[in-house]
Amino acid sequence: MLKKVGLYLMTEKGFQTLNSICAFQHYTHISFVCIGKDKNVENDYSEEIKSLCVDFKIRFFYNSESVYEDQTADWYIAVSWRWLILKENLIVLHDSLLPKYRGFAPLVSSLINGEPKIGVTALFASEEYDKGDIIAQRSIEIKYPMKIAKAIEIVSKLYVEIINFLFQKIINNQPLVGEKQEDLQSSYSLWLDESDYFIDWNKSASEICRKVDACGYPFNYAKMYYGDRIVNLISVVEVADVVIENRTPGKIIFINQGLPTVVCKVGLLQIVEASYVDNKESLLPLNKFRVRFT
Repeated sequence: MLKKVGLYLMTEKGFQTLNSICAFQHYTHISFVCIGKDKNVENDYSEEIKSLCVDFKIRFFYNSESVYEDQTADWYIAVSWRWLILKENLIVLHDSLLPKYRGFAPLVSSLINGEPKIGVTALFASEEYDKGDIIAQRSIEIKYPMKIAKAIEIVSKLYVEIINFLFQKIINNQPLVGEKQEDLQSSYSLWLDESDYFIDWNKSASEICRKVDACGYPFNYAKMYYGDRIVNLISVVEVADVVIENRTPGKIIFINQGLPTVVCKVGLLQIVEASYVDNKESLLPLNKFRVRFT
């Protein structure tokens, strides 16, 4: 009997997952695709996922539709999904090397923390989030600076490897075996709200740089205040530190061709690209020297 898989897909990772399934001619094993939308990113890839479904004649619907709960399959796989799925035989793909970074925004948190490896875990769904038995993991070493868009591209390739592993097992009726997680090695990553995108100049320059890169496109960018206006920090670079007798994080110390260098708790950052949130106009070139960003 032909094994069928129901897919719950969001974002570029969901699109790349479906694209790989179709490329390997496994789309006949797809029972349905449920597409999720994310208004908090510039491109949630919902249209790209829909287009693939149309091209390969795969039944699809959105998570807001009434048919959402009524679909059946032998297995269910969720990629980048953020809503509860009440199904048995559910496999979740998670953006970390579990048991580290259980929870929300694990890839962003990993980059901000400067982790030397990023990865993906396939696990059985459990009542407590991200605590199920691990079926498979893939990882890769990275170097910094690392922008989130590039990290997503890298991780998407790991998703492809894992999804093909899972489909080979399922369509050949081979058992999927999980291994219990080591709870003593676990950590959690919290959900992010708007306030979490604001940078803290009392951090080190390297940490702020990682946060700016981790919160960039396709997300809503790291932010700071210039006076009473909010500014998106799009690109920054670390520059050589100098001895400052009265070090005050957030103050501009140098301006080079309109690009300000800002004092951090440790180190200096040059702002290379930034724009106002309200009208999208560039902050740069900035010629006013006596400025303190908050």
